[in-house]
Amino acid sequence: MRALLGVVGASALLLLMGAAPAAVAADGKGDQDFTIEDSRITESSGLAASHQHPGIYWTHNDQDTGSYIYAVDSSTGKTVARITLAGVGQQRDVEAISIGPDNQIYVGDIGDNDGVSWPYVWIYQLPEPKKLVDQTIRAKQYVVKYTDGSRDAESMIVHPKTGRVYIIDKQEDGGHLYEGPAKLSTSGTNVFKPVKPVDLWATDAAFSPDGRHLAVRGYFGGIWYDWNGGDLKKEGRLSVPLGQGESVTYSADGTKLMLGSEGEGSEVVAQDAPGGDGSSDSSSGGGSSAQGGSGDGGGGSGTVKVGALAVAAVVAVVFGFRRLLRPRR
Repeated sequence: MRALLGVVGASALLLLMGAAPAAVAADGKGDQDFTIEDSRITESSGLAASHQHPGIYWTHNDQDTGSYIYAVDSSTGKTVARITLAGVGQQRDVEAISIGPDNQIYVGDIGDNDGVSWPYVWIYQLPEPKKLVDQTIRAKQYVVKYTDGSRDAESMIVHPKTGRVYIIDKQEDGGHLYEGPAKLSTSGTNVFKPVKPVDLWATDAAFSPDGRHLAVRGYFGGIWYDWNGGDLKKEGRLSVPLGQGESVTYSADGTKLMLGSEGEGSEVVAQDAPGGDGSSDSSSGGGSSAQGGSGDGGGGSGTVKVGALAVAAVVAVVFGFRRLLRPRR
């Protein structure tokens, strides 16, 4: 099986090399590329820049032996603290992490890719610790449902000004931005409703620190939007690194997009953030969505669409085998 995965993975890599542009390297401004060195972090599925500790990024596995988040120093790639979340149930499929106002960390246990059958998912909230040492912190646990039934999702974002929580569901032909209540409640169900389409097979998303822009990434590309008070305005496309791209965040100063991937020893690549000097977008602003949902490119020629579909098929096989090999709880 592992040999087969190697062959399929090599084929996917060759296809991707011909279909996706290379990521833009960091140029000395903002945060830099780094590699996550902690052998415990094998499925980094979310990323969030610390608000209190410069150069620190929070991440997590999508499935772990316990309820943990990890603080990684981007200057060394080393984990400087592992936080155990107390007061929450057994995690199922943690896919996202975001930091909102007042240095509050939100963790999205929102994945549901084995049949899309969970009647509810969870969001956890805890204060970002002032001291980076291994410790246990009690978290709030919120029950989340959607107005239109079960959803698989990997993107959860918290607006840095309002604190409102949003989720983007993961659909191959494009999903939706779901809006949560103005304030989450631990005493009842928090119902999220679809408010805007997102023309992407989304694996993660992030707000810029000022809340004006929203970056959404997928496996083969990304889109950045003018937040526009929640009435999303598509501004351009993003290139993403090769691999199983599962995470994105802005650097704390907003000058960089940090793009991560799953796997042991995974790399995080820094790009110039779009919408300013050194923008990394590759198309003019305000482009229309592709008909019927473009997937990750957000438009482009028929040749590019066919190529992306071919890559998607190969990568789906790779990811499928990984899911089959993963132990279930």
